[in-house]
Amino acid sequence: MTNKFNNVESSARMSVTKALLLALPMMLLTFMMLSAGKIPADPKRLIALVITFIFVNTIFFLMLYREKTDKYRAVLFITYAVCFVISFISELIEIRGSMAISQENLLLCKTPFCHIVIPLTIIPLALSKTIIFPGTMIGSFASIASMLIIWIGATLALGRGFCGWGCFFGGLDDGFSRIFRKPIIKHVNPKWHYLPFAVLLVTALTSAMLLTPTYCEWLCPYKTVTEYVEVTSTKIFIQTIIFVALFLGLVIALPILTRKRTQCGLFCPFGAFQSFTNKINPFEIRINQEVCVKCKRCIQVCPIFSMTEETMEKGKTRFTCIKCGKCVDNCPKGALYFHVKGTSLTGSAATYRLLFLYPAFLFLITIAGGNIQDAIIRIIKLITTGSMIL
Repeated sequence: MTNKFNNVESSARMSVTKALLLALPMMLLTFMMLSAGKIPADPKRLIALVITFIFVNTIFFLMLYREKTDKYRAVLFITYAVCFVISFISELIEIRGSMAISQENLLLCKTPFCHIVIPLTIIPLALSKTIIFPGTMIGSFASIASMLIIWIGATLALGRGFCGWGCFFGGLDDGFSRIFRKPIIKHVNPKWHYLPFAVLLVTALTSAMLLTPTYCEWLCPYKTVTEYVEVTSTKIFIQTIIFVALFLGLVIALPILTRKRTQCGLFCPFGAFQSFTNKINPFEIRINQEVCVKCKRCIQVCPIFSMTEETMEKGKTRFTCIKCGKCVDNCPKGALYFHVKGTSLTGSAATYRLLFLYPAFLFLITIAGGNIQDAIIRIIKLITTGSMIL
C-alpha cells in the first residue's frame, strides 16, 4: 500500500515538475514583456507588475497542469476585458475629461484605431485608395499602422483565434455568457449564423461608398463602454441609443440567455472577416471520429456556433472557429484536440496543444498585459486617493 501510494504521489510530482518546466520559458517571456526589461521604481507600478506576472503565469501553469484550455483562458480573457474598460475609460477621462470625442478631435484624426474596423478600412482602401478611419497612421496610441501590424501577426499565427485570445470586446461577451450554468434559450436558428457575413458585406460596401466606417457610426455596441461621439445633434443621439440598445441586447442579455457569444457569433463584421483567415493559419481543432460517440456536447458548448452535426461528420469545426478550446475541454471522451495543419492526425495531441498554446497565450499577454497592469495601478490609486486619474 505504501509503495502504491508513493508511486501515485511521485507521478503527481512529476506532472507538476513537467508543467513547471514547460511553463518556465513563458515565465521568462512574460516577465520581459510585462516589465519592458526593467523593474519599475514606482511602488504602485511594481505591485501591478508582480500581481500581473503571478496571475498570468499561474493561469498558464494551470492550463498545462490541469490540461484545460478554455477554463483558464476565460479567467484571463474576461479579466483582461474588464481591465481594458477600466484602463481605457480612465485614460479618456484623463485626456479629454469625458468618454465623448468631439467633432474637433474627429477632424484632427485623434480617434484610437479599433481592430473591428479593419475590414471596413481594408476593403474601402482596395476599392477607393482611401483610409476612411479618423485616426493617425503612426506615432499615437492605437495608431492605424501599429494595430494593422498586430493584426497581421496574430492572423498569421491564429486566424480567427484572434477573437478567442485577443479581442478585449469579446471578453465582455464571453463573461456574460458564463453567468448561468444552463442556457434559457437552448436553440438558435442556424440561419442566424450567416448574419455577421451580411453585416460585413453591407458595412464594407457602404463604408466604401460613403468613405466613412458605417459600422462604427451606427452599429458598434462597444461604443457604450469605450468612446462615443459627443451628442450634438438628433442624428448622433439616435446613434447613441442604437449603441446602448445593441450592447444591452447582444453583449449582455442574449449571451446570458443563450450561454453563447452572440455579438461575436451573430453580428460582428470583424469576426466574419477573420473567419476567412482560418484558412491560412497553422492551427485547427479536429475530431477523432473513432473515439467520438456523437453526444453533441461540443455543439452545445461552442460559444460561437462553430460546431454542427455536418462538421462533426467531417471531423472538424466550421471555419468560424475561434480556437477557445471549450469543445476540447468539455468532450467527455477526449475526442476533440488541437491540431497543426499538415501534420499527422495520429500525432501527439499534447504536443499539438502546446505548440498552439505558446503563440496564443503570448498574443493574449501582449495585448492584455499593459491593460491589466494599468487597471491595477488605477485601482490602487482609487483606494489610496479616491481617484483613478493618474
